[in-house]
Amino acid sequence: MPAKARLIVGITGATGAAYGVRLLQQLRRLGGVHTHLVVSSAGWLSLRAETGLERRELEALADEAHPIGDVAASIASGSFATLGMVVAPCSMKTLAAVAHGLSDNLLSRAADVCLKERRRLVLLARETPLNLAHLRNMTLVTEMGGVVMPPLPALYLRPRSIDEMIDHTVGRVLEQFGIEHDLAAAWQGWPQPSEGR
Repeated sequence: MPAKARLIVGITGATGAAYGVRLLQQLRRLGGVHTHLVVSSAGWLSLRAETGLERRELEALADEAHPIGDVAASIASGSFATLGMVVAPCSMKTLAAVAHGLSDNLLSRAADVCLKERRRLVLLARETPLNLAHLRNMTLVTEMGGVVMPPLPALYLRPRSIDEMIDHTVGRVLEQFGIEHDLAAAWQGWPQPSEGR
């Protein structure tokens, strides 16, 4: 991976702000990736309600933070090379904006740039149950090359805490960009039962 690889992290108002926070924390700990953060208006509300973090605390985890309305920011242009973008969590509103190419704010514009430049776009879509509009928007994003990745816990790993479940998902996200991590071991298969003697 290039020494100055860049990754965009978006956070929206869907529940699950901890995924975006943990992703930024791990990228800072691992090093080698320059992070660009953009948060929706509802994202700031969810962040405070779910994590207790203030805006300045979250922005301190990123290398650069961009206001949602700054559509002239570096990440709004395809000429600004990045590894791609993660939206963690991704609301159904943002999913719809990405699926239909609205680019009505910096977050959806940066996602649109990733799709048009054929860069990796990973959306941690958070909603349940799903209606037909949600499913069709997921299909549209997938057909354009995006990755819809609902943050579902791997219960077969027998996680002992919410933090372990979040780490597992964040590790899977990092793998989407070829970023090595130590958050969760790769699955090695079920242990074979010992034969009776």
